[in-house]
Amino acid sequence: MSNHRAESVRRAAVIGSGVMGAGIAAHLANAGMQVLLLDIIPRSLTEEEERIGLTLHHTQVRNRLAQTALQRLVKAQPAALYDAAFAGRITAGNLEDDLAGLADADWIVEAVVERLDVKRSLFEQIEKVRKPGTIVTTNTSGLSVAAMAEGRSEEFRKHFAATHFFNPPRYMKLVEVVPTPDTDPAVVAKLIDLCEKRLGKGVVLAKDTPNFIANRIGTYGMLVTLEEVVRYGLTVEEADALTGPAMGRPKTATFRMLDIVGLDTLLHVVDNVRERSSDPEELAVFARPPVLEALVASGRLGEKSGGGFYRKKKAAGGGSEIESLRLQTMDYGPRKQISSTVIDAAKAAKGAAGKAKALLAAEPGSRYSLFAWQTIKRTLLYSAKLTGVIADSIAEIDRAMKWGFNWELGPFELWDAIGLRRSVQRMSDEGDEVPEWVLQWLEAGNESFYRIAPPEDGSPAGTVAKRFYAAAASGNRYVFTEEEPGADDISLAALKESGRTVLSTSGASLIDLGDEVVCLEFHSPNNAIGGDILTAIQRSTEEVSRNWRGLVIANEGRNFCVGANLMLLLMEAQSGEWEEVEDIIRLFQSSMLGLKRLDRPVVAAPHRMTLGGGVEACLPADQIIYSPETYFGLVETGVGLIPAGGGSKEAAVLAAQRAGGGEIQPHLNALFETLALAKTSTSGYDVGRIGLRRPQDRVIARQDARIAEAKRAVLELDRAGYAPPQEKRIRVAGREGRAVLQLGVKALQLSGQVSAHDALIGAKLAHVVAGGNAAPGAEVSEQYLLDLECEAFLSLCGERKTQERMSHMLATGKPLRN
Repeated sequence: MSNHRAESVRRAAVIGSGVMGAGIAAHLANAGMQVLLLDIIPRSLTEEEERIGLTLHHTQVRNRLAQTALQRLVKAQPAALYDAAFAGRITAGNLEDDLAGLADADWIVEAVVERLDVKRSLFEQIEKVRKPGTIVTTNTSGLSVAAMAEGRSEEFRKHFAATHFFNPPRYMKLVEVVPTPDTDPAVVAKLIDLCEKRLGKGVVLAKDTPNFIANRIGTYGMLVTLEEVVRYGLTVEEADALTGPAMGRPKTATFRMLDIVGLDTLLHVVDNVRERSSDPEELAVFARPPVLEALVASGRLGEKSGGGFYRKKKAAGGGSEIESLRLQTMDYGPRKQISSTVIDAAKAAKGAAGKAKALLAAEPGSRYSLFAWQTIKRTLLYSAKLTGVIADSIAEIDRAMKWGFNWELGPFELWDAIGLRRSVQRMSDEGDEVPEWVLQWLEAGNESFYRIAPPEDGSPAGTVAKRFYAAAASGNRYVFTEEEPGADDISLAALKESGRTVLSTSGASLIDLGDEVVCLEFHSPNNAIGGDILTAIQRSTEEVSRNWRGLVIANEGRNFCVGANLMLLLMEAQSGEWEEVEDIIRLFQSSMLGLKRLDRPVVAAPHRMTLGGGVEACLPADQIIYSPETYFGLVETGVGLIPAGGGSKEAAVLAAQRAGGGEIQPHLNALFETLALAKTSTSGYDVGRIGLRRPQDRVIARQDARIAEAKRAVLELDRAGYAPPQEKRIRVAGREGRAVLQLGVKALQLSGQVSAHDALIGAKLAHVVAGGNAAPGAEVSEQYLLDLECEAFLSLCGERKTQERMSHMLATGKPLRN
């Protein structure tokens, strides 16, 4: 291959426009590639095609499958494309008329039906037209990759592998790259580079075995859960309460996840392993569970058919209710809330490791604890047994389960968390066969599969703690291998392990990133901004001004920041402590203004949910580096308030900047609508649609690289001779502009589209962003606008309906329209 760089792949082709094929095509388009999406030619006309006089020979008919898939992509929810305009990078075609177009592709992805004969036939066609050097990959979820390439030329086989995307391709982090014995190592390296750097994925290198890594272990875990549910007489709800967040797993737990995946799909995966396995123990576990066969036979396939282990039913008084399957009778009844000391102990524990330990330790010998132990134990032993079979290292297995099934801890990380030596002793006492390599590992004096090695004495300044894991066999014993971070990655956790924390509060820390740049990391619950974070911001700006070249604002939480501490505000408001509420708002405003006025460059790197106060913590930055998956929005109106940490003020600033010397009103109207309707972006690219993206802000492909990229941006600003932005007066629309906004709100109220309380919130927001009672075109200070924010916020906090909205959001996580 002449060019191993991921950037050399500019044109791609995807064959198969089903859910996975279309989703992969969308994500390749997200990465900037021109994509040819092909499917078979339909054999019959639709009623609409017949009505307008088309025949099977018309291009519109011949391209129908791929073209329809493309139309669905544009409307898909959740969005498959970062920006709907990216659909223009995809061209729909068919496998007869457009097959020759594959000659222009740098990468061809096959995503057709999971049948070996169909795939082999397709690869024979592809080989006739592809240019030498073009990579061809299959998106199979578990068929033999080597068997697919049988009969193809040596040159084709050198450039052939599997790239197993997880559904939906945009949102799921995992891609399993599966080479064959004939795949050129340079091609494997290029695929890994391509998937990581261009597509922003987490890649694991899997072996060509049934269902690869994640589906093999994940399916096994679901099957043993089914067995243990029957053994301990648990209900569907009880099992899900124990195998969800209490075990460090997603809320979908086991049975809800099965319904989402599809029970027929799971049976297909089960059959695939059973047909290719010779292990009697594995064959027993991968037998078709009778309950699954019964549900599939009756057409109850899960969510896609309207019901599986759960179903939604219309309630007598309107609305709907969820029912759950009664495993003994196979009929449904009302879903029950589960509570026990075992589950409560797990909920109260901090972190996935703490929850797992609490789950097993609470009420030893109880049904719940025994069930949890058996499901965990069997999955751990199976993962250990397959180490070296499905992947070369435990790290690949752990990453696959975290990225593909959203487990907080991989199997071996979980094993460390519950105590390796103690748990192995219990397994042995219970008569379980522990893989020999695990026993040897313990005999060698190791107490865990992973270890953190802090910098040695005398190490150069800035040396980071290293993470090691049990990786490869050496003389029949596994050895620790260093876990190398990506060249573009910075781990805040590793930096803290290395003693690089500069200052810390209960809600945030300032961490030395090296090169005289520090990172302000939020780490409060849900990264909600309260006094602890605001205090850390003020202390950090003082510290950075004195001793550092610049500041990055980023963290490694599940979400960047979900907003301000709503519980604290509600408690103070309900108690009538208005001075306390005002103090909180003034502290928030002064902290954000301090970031904006800092005499060192500030770059924010948000990811995932960045809402309300999280947005207000980003807008003061000189530049924002968005992760592609950034859901960015000032959403305070959803809880009956307005942005008052500088967000409303920044909307006025943006409107004035965009107007230049021209009319402010059109720009203000758009931003007012964004704030009033609590609009949120569907991606980092989509921030532009809601009007909150500035010219200097940008999006990067890899979320994991955002902190390193933000650090680079800080250094660039510093090298360019950074000077803080001078405080400028802001030209506002004034009272006439306010009247225009309020007239629009009133019209919505009269038409019944918004409530009276929505109209009140809108009127107060209009007053702030237009500049209050100022004359049209008047220039005001930032502090003037901040004062308006504070006044409006305080008055809304006193409204009963606002307090009801705040309470409802805290209780349900959903907005209330009252």
